Amino acid sequence: MYENTFPNKRFKHTLSFLQKHVDNSSTILDLGVKNPMSEIMISQGYQVQNTSGVDLDIDTHEIEKSTADVVTAFEIFEHLLSPFTVLTSIKADKLVASIPLRLWFSSAYKSKTDPWDRHYHEFEDWQFDWLLEKTGWRIIATEKWTNPTNKLGIRPLLRQFTNRYYIVYAERAKNSKS
Repeated sequence: MYENTFPNKRFKHTLSFLQKHVDNSSTILDLGVKNPMSEIMISQGYQVQNTSGVDLDIDTHEIEKSTADVVTAFEIFEHLLSPFTVLTSIKADKLVASIPLRLWFSSAYKSKTDPWDRHYHEFEDWQFDWLLEKTGWRIIATEKWTNPTNKLGIRPLLRQFTNRYYIVYAERAKNSKS
């Protein structure tokens, strides 16, 4: 269904992880505007609603008013100045979130053409885990995977075996719901 190329490899891993932990009868609030991954989730039977494109650093109203069973956040927290605020505003009891990992051999991503497409945070796995725990989430499962490229050079070689993506399934810790 999805070949092993960017972004298809990422979508394949993300969907597989989601299907392991979230029944497709669940309602999902997917943080961010409609995107290829939300379309894939819909094609697999999930009931998905996306946020409208508001700046989630400033306005968490859509998250706070959502009655979805699960919140998904695929490669969005690295774009936020304050992922802490977004994570604490979630009312659902389940969260599936993925992030690009910080790579020691590559600086944080910054688009040359899109001023909004920047990574303010590129986490190490332990940093993201700590953020989740501090905002009231209990981590149930995690996975990592690589993102090889077909380019020549030292960094492309390192990408062959260095994990680039990290995904987490977490549930609201007892007594932490706002």
